[in-house]
Amino acid sequence: MKHAIHRRQFLKQTAIFTAAAAAHQQFHSLRAASSPGNKIVLAVMGANGRGSELIKGFSALDGVEIGYVCDVDERAMAKGINAAGNKQSKVPHGLKDFRRALDDRTVDALVIAAPDHWHAPATILACAAGKHVYVEKPASHNPREGEMMVAAARKFNRVVQLGSQRRSMPGVVEAIEKLRAGEIGKVFFSRGWYTNTRGSIGRGKRAPVPAWLDFSLWQGPAPEHEFRDNLVHYNWHWFWHWGTGELGNNAIHALDVCRWGLGVDFPRRVTSGGGRYHFQDDQETPDTSIVSFDFGDKVIAWEGRSCQPRGIEGSSFGISFHGEKGSLVCDGANYKIYDLNNKEIGSGSGSGSDRPHLQNFLDCIRNGRRPNADIEEGHKSTLLCHLGNIAYRVGGAVETDPRTGHIRNNSAAAALWGRKYRPGWAPQDYRSVKT
Repeated sequence: MKHAIHRRQFLKQTAIFTAAAAAHQQFHSLRAASSPGNKIVLAVMGANGRGSELIKGFSALDGVEIGYVCDVDERAMAKGINAAGNKQSKVPHGLKDFRRALDDRTVDALVIAAPDHWHAPATILACAAGKHVYVEKPASHNPREGEMMVAAARKFNRVVQLGSQRRSMPGVVEAIEKLRAGEIGKVFFSRGWYTNTRGSIGRGKRAPVPAWLDFSLWQGPAPEHEFRDNLVHYNWHWFWHWGTGELGNNAIHALDVCRWGLGVDFPRRVTSGGGRYHFQDDQETPDTSIVSFDFGDKVIAWEGRSCQPRGIEGSSFGISFHGEKGSLVCDGANYKIYDLNNKEIGSGSGSGSDRPHLQNFLDCIRNGRRPNADIEEGHKSTLLCHLGNIAYRVGGAVETDPRTGHIRNNSAAAALWGRKYRPGWAPQDYRSVKT
């Protein structure tokens, strides 16, 4: 009988929550659709580095107000507030916990520039609260989370844009249009690369948490670890517990364009080689990486060298496509086309600014359309990064279902499809919930 009482209470609370979420969703949908001239109020989660750049970028656009700057680092919060204050008359509220901003009905969207392990949980919470989302790359920390993000966006009818800004750069868009129009004939192969001169992260030591940092909230959904002095604010990228390595950090930009240009979704086989060669330190992710993605009739290759700077095609970052009649090379926001004799036969250029991508997100909030880097496309591109990392971690190769991207016949690899969460922090999974 006691179990039955708890069950009735649970069902009642669930019904209340569902009704409230539906009402919240309807309020925001109507507001966005019927009042396209309305100011869009943003809450920004993560104000250090990329977050501050996004605050500046959004603040420079018409009809935008930064309502909240949320960061677990008091110094970064102040930095973000100052960045917004230079662009708008109203000073944003500063919060440690972004979830408090989700309770404010005047907030239209959440901008997420927190570490990778926060991307999916924060997106899902925001969608359920009726907020649209701009989330930095990579979309998720693991493949399961990416699927959950897509489900939440669809369940609550939210605009969710991934920060893969090349989808909105005029020069890159033009290059893909030329590719699709057959400028280099049928294309079988695409390549992405990134090179840098990153140094060692050393051997971290246990240390007191700095007074300016709420480390418990920084960890959030990730199982709790002790604080070490070589983790915050950037080196977390190189630990599997929080980050996704150079594949999630930089390869996502190239692989997204590769996949977009080839018109492919999920591979059937992924192979990965490389390692941590340059330094003996705490970094878990490789500094040298070569990954291939076999789509059956097309292939994408990725080469990453974090500690050796010489690039490819004269660039430290780029994307190339190779077809029957020639090649197309994207360098930043520009491109060149070559024939089979390596003679340049075409080119194009455009701004590398984030502005068109940020504007596209705002426009879609107002008109209800899907953004250029909709979360479903963002998940597919991020999945390539995850599969490359998983293949590396399990010995070099994984077979995948070309219809879904799911891993086949490899229990060790399949175990890395998701993750464990801190008690009480697991994100809600809407994949089985009917809309």
